[in-house]
Amino acid sequence: MPLVAFEGEVIVVDREEQVQEAVDYLRTQRVIGVDTESRPSFQRGIHYPTALVQIATRDRCYLFRLTHIGMPQALADLFADPDICKVGLAFKDDINGLRRRRNFTPANCVDVQSMVEQYGILDMGLQKLFAICFGKKISKSQQLTNWENTYLTPEQARYASTDAWATLLIYEDLLAHEPLPREEVIRLKMAEKERMIEHQQEIQDQRLREQGIEPPPHMTPEERKEHQAQKKREARKRKRQRQATRKKLKV
Repeated sequence: MPLVAFEGEVIVVDREEQVQEAVDYLRTQRVIGVDTESRPSFQRGIHYPTALVQIATRDRCYLFRLTHIGMPQALADLFADPDICKVGLAFKDDINGLRRRRNFTPANCVDVQSMVEQYGILDMGLQKLFAICFGKKISKSQQLTNWENTYLTPEQARYASTDAWATLLIYEDLLAHEPLPREEVIRLKMAEKERMIEHQQEIQDQRLREQGIEPPPHMTPEERKEHQAQKKREARKRKRQRQATRKKLKV
């Protein structure tokens, strides 16, 4: 797929006197795309605070460097404004990271991941979602770079802007289409579940063959369904028996 990136205006906000002008512009928008970045940690249990929040329209993106300016009240108020729709991906984590900088009550914050299942999309990553919606690829090459550096590189700035912009575009594209009927969504989810089961079986079979063992025959989807139903019936039966035993003991 062709590689695309945000080509609009990128404005780095790393001084407090720049904040209000940026927020004033963003308040003129009905919907804005949001993403955040933190310094990557390669040790379990060590997490770094949110270093950057990027907020994009279709043609402009502001990069707020929180390591330089903290979490300004004007920016917190933007996220608490119910009249402006803020769109993100896995947005709860981003919001929580921002609230650790300065507490606020988020309003009108939409997580694209909560929408995509209605459209039969089961992949949740930004790169895959963008590819599904637009048939194009966005780069993730700068994801693990140091977002606390004194200066952002041009590659970091373009990457960060692209993520926020891409999230906005996905949201708008979803709204432009009708969600699938619930029955169709359930059918797609079941098909994906079967595909994953078959994939795991293929991996297990390959490991057995590498050990010189011939894999046993597998159940068909219908047999798996009946097997699962039988297990549920047995579990309900055991539960009824335990309940009956407790009643006898009480008597």
